[in-house]
Amino acid sequence: MKEYESVKAFKELLDKRHIEKIAVQSLNLLSLEHEMLKINFEGCLFLGCNMSNDMVAHLVENNYLFPKLKVPYNNYPNTLYTRMSLYNDYNHRKPNSYQNTLDKVVYDHFIKTGVESDNIHETLARWLHDHSITDAVYDFLENYKERNIVAIMGGHSLSRESNNFRKVAEISKKLTEKGYLMTSGGGPGAMEATHVGTWFSGGSKKKMKEAIKHLKKAPFYNHPDWLSTAFEVIEKYPTGPYKSLGIPTWLYGHEPPTPFASHIAKYFANSVREEGLLAVAKGGVIFAPGSAGTMQEIFQELAQNHYESFGKASPMVFLDKHYWTKERPIYPVIKKMKKSGALKNLNLGIYDDIDEVVHHIESNNENIA
Repeated sequence: MKEYESVKAFKELLDKRHIEKIAVQSLNLLSLEHEMLKINFEGCLFLGCNMSNDMVAHLVENNYLFPKLKVPYNNYPNTLYTRMSLYNDYNHRKPNSYQNTLDKVVYDHFIKTGVESDNIHETLARWLHDHSITDAVYDFLENYKERNIVAIMGGHSLSRESNNFRKVAEISKKLTEKGYLMTSGGGPGAMEATHVGTWFSGGSKKKMKEAIKHLKKAPFYNHPDWLSTAFEVIEKYPTGPYKSLGIPTWLYGHEPPTPFASHIAKYFANSVREEGLLAVAKGGVIFAPGSAGTMQEIFQELAQNHYESFGKASPMVFLDKHYWTKERPIYPVIKKMKKSGALKNLNLGIYDDIDEVVHHIESNNENIA
């Protein structure tokens, strides 16, 4: 079923007399109704479109009309979010202006109506929204080879002052410049570092170093200037042509999404978000130090790779040998599983050096090719 997500593209259809089995998502159709009333539509989906009562009467018998639900967000988004749409009314010179942004308004509504709401109006709106976001993600990823999509997972509490923050940014910069699309959970810490790396791709390492130095003024996401320092860097160092995908969730809405991601797929359901992020990263997942959430993602990725749920197993690469063998000794367990044959097709590695991480991802791609 072909999807139409812009008025311009949909308008090109309107020279036909009969249109069937298309999906029209979140469009204002009022200006096109004169032409549409002359056309027989059959088996089409109209999701959250603006139309008159006359148009509803014309379509309702042979098509499927999904109305907008009354919530403070579009429950049929036809594109991914960006920093401009989520932080729509934010002024970094007035940090309190964050309270008026779409991101904060939606989060406040989410909390007010209940994270585990039993109100069917609220839960339906959220699931319709998340379904549309997933659809938008796959539309976006059509432009990339699946083995060129790499995720970096890691803790939200990774300080901007830490050596691993810099390493993650440098890894992301190098991989982006080699043609990879970098993805992350879209939040602070290691996730932010991923998108900082892409932001400075194609530019000098010196500028990225200067930017990270500026970000260190607010080292953690709960610092009152965390968001404003990010926007200050964005203002000072305009981005290049490279894109990245952040996939955050309003479940952790107290952690603002990083504005360094060019495209943001923000979900209500964290389970859908995590599963989807790992599923699309067929080029490999790099695990920077993290705590419970990162370890959960490690075991989710293990399950996907064990059962090869999405075709072939994708590489699992760990950054920081001491952390993953001593502080959180998960790597030896995975290595033992691989040796026993339980993960025979898994491409596994652990490194401290950023070039070794990059080489591991690249060599996997070369071997598949």
